[in-house]
Amino acid sequence: MSSPGFRPTHVVPRDGMPAWEAPDPARPTVSLDPLLPVRLTDRRGDWGRVECANGWSAWVDGRALVAVPDDPPTTGGPLDTSADPRPLLTRAEQALAGYRSAVEDLVTGALDGETFQHRTQGLRLGVVADGTSLWLYDPERTRWLYTDGRSLATYAPDDTPATNPAPPHTPGPAPAPGEPPPAPAPGLPPAEAPPAEAPPAEAPPATRPAPAPAEAPPTTVDPGSGYAPTRIVTPEEKRG
Repeated sequence: MSSPGFRPTHVVPRDGMPAWEAPDPARPTVSLDPLLPVRLTDRRGDWGRVECANGWSAWVDGRALVAVPDDPPTTGGPLDTSADPRPLLTRAEQALAGYRSAVEDLVTGALDGETFQHRTQGLRLGVVADGTSLWLYDPERTRWLYTDGRSLATYAPDDTPATNPAPPHTPGPAPAPGEPPPAPAPGLPPAEAPPAEAPPAEAPPATRPAPAPAEAPPTTVDPGSGYAPTRIVTPEEKRG
């Protein structure tokens, strides 16, 4: 059931699109059907929160949504700047001409491999033509666009949406020989040196068993001492 006064601002691409409960790739939800009308209600970076006609909402890759024009385009009039494919075609021609020039210099020996790599670094170009259909890659917005010669629309992004992309890290210059290393950035603890290894404990000296006590020699009676040896007295001798 449609919500009263629902007015879509975009439609889902013709192949459908995945959706998420929040602007977090780890929380997917039900995918959206192809060409489903939706209304864009919020943006966070590349993420977009859309609402369907029944009131259900989810987060999607906002770059892949196809915008719904407020008014139909007039026939025979000039193309709108945002829908005109000619500026992107011009940039593609310039990029291709620059790459072809670098290839010519490499083949003729005017460039070595390292210089050729440096000269073409960061160059991204994509053009696919099939009759009246043309797919162009936009390196500034990292997405593919489709045109039939009259209008230009987003076909597909080539990366995942980012909420707050981190700025690229630029390493600082290496310290000159003899100079101390730079101090750590504020809020970051200095790197701790690994703890020194403790010397191996010495093994205790081997314990020798105590010598057994010497046995006492047996007691003997000397006959010349004057004492008679002990004997048992019989009852008859006691009465006599």
